[in-house]
Amino acid sequence: MEQQSKKKFNVIDIIAVILILAVVVFVGFKLMNRGRVSGGESKMIHVTYVAKAEGVDKSLYENCTEHLPSTLMASGELLNGQIESVREEPYYTLDANGDWVEDPDHVNLYFTASIDVADAAVQTTKVGDQEVRVGKTDYVLKSEYIEFSNVTIVDVQWGE
Repeated sequence: MEQQSKKKFNVIDIIAVILILAVVVFVGFKLMNRGRVSGGESKMIHVTYVAKAEGVDKSLYENCTEHLPSTLMASGELLNGQIESVREEPYYTLDANGDWVEDPDHVNLYFTASIDVADAAVQTTKVGDQEVRVGKTDYVLKSEYIEFSNVTIVDVQWGE
């Protein structure tokens, strides 16, 4: 006679499955809670930075001041930071003689922005998808009402 064998879980199999599930849950929990402090909230750090828009039309200064402070944006979403202020400085260009002269139609604008970002083990300050670091020349400064491309980050301060 043929004997039909049915495979059944024994106690050792059940314990092995429970241990594997426990390890998976533990590893998943640890990965999801990296960079978090007790209480389940991410530790945040306040970052203030200055972005320089060079050689822009002089009329843009007045337009920008009318819309400040202005909430920062990235990828079509509002962020938890804002452009707080703007100041203008003369923009200089070379004349026909090779001398530096002030351009009456253009200025340099310096925007001060601040945002709270997640503090990580490796300090990489990101506003949206863009890194903020001194010397970065292809930064896009964008808010609800203001947008400048190819600005340069000239100062970054971490903390209060």
